[in-house]
Amino acid sequence: MSNPAIPASRSAAAEQPVTIERRSGPYGEVVLRQRGTHFEIIANGCFLMDTSDGRSERLLVRAALDELSQGGRDRSGRSGTSSDSAERPGRPAGPRLLIGGLGVGFSSAEAAAEPRWGRVTVVEREPAILDWHRSGPLSAISGPALADPRTELVEADLVAYVRRCAESGPRFDALCLDIDNGPEWTVTDDNSTLYSPAGLAACRAALAPGGVLAVWSAQPSPAFEGSLRNAGFCRVRTDEIPVARGVPDVVHFAARPA
Repeated sequence: MSNPAIPASRSAAAEQPVTIERRSGPYGEVVLRQRGTHFEIIANGCFLMDTSDGRSERLLVRAALDELSQGGRDRSGRSGTSSDSAERPGRPAGPRLLIGGLGVGFSSAEAAAEPRWGRVTVVEREPAILDWHRSGPLSAISGPALADPRTELVEADLVAYVRRCAESGPRFDALCLDIDNGPEWTVTDDNSTLYSPAGLAACRAALAPGGVLAVWSAQPSPAFEGSLRNAGFCRVRTDEIPVARGVPDVVHFAARPA
């Protein structure tokens, strides 16, 4: 996601945006725009993200792997945990990652570039965004990731998908969630359930023991840190991520006890 405190035109202030495609989807209108050499995604009139930077989206995934390594749950010479579902015959050994939100593709690209991940599942609910990555302009970012045999694209609502995983599996070693501007600034009202006690309980249950939850946000939320602790997570912390302009982005980290 992009920091809402920064204007949508930050990537090329002098350029006027050109609409590439406007589509009505199951959750409202989604628009792909081009501004100079960069692309922007707008949902229901709200600027979500663009391709001008990507540092925070990449760090979301990279820091989750580092957090797994610090957790000391390495069972195969690789960083992090290795859930049973990631070690089935025919699947690469290594921690299993769930990315919530395909966005402009930086997080999935970061995951695919890291050989230590065993399996990468990317959940996206907007068909238009999936199409823009599969055969549209955003394929330039996500093409290598989507071609990686470890990568699985799932068209689903993230909240519902996490609940299903909590009930019947699979279990993940890391959940990297980037579907809102933060726990207190959701894109749609129904996303707020993800950060509720029931939603966080589902995230905890969808993780393997020792697994890590990482949540992108445009601003820190002490209240959310408290919610994570109340939901039974440990090693709760918030890291700032410097951006080109404006206030830093943050990532909230928490772990399921081993």
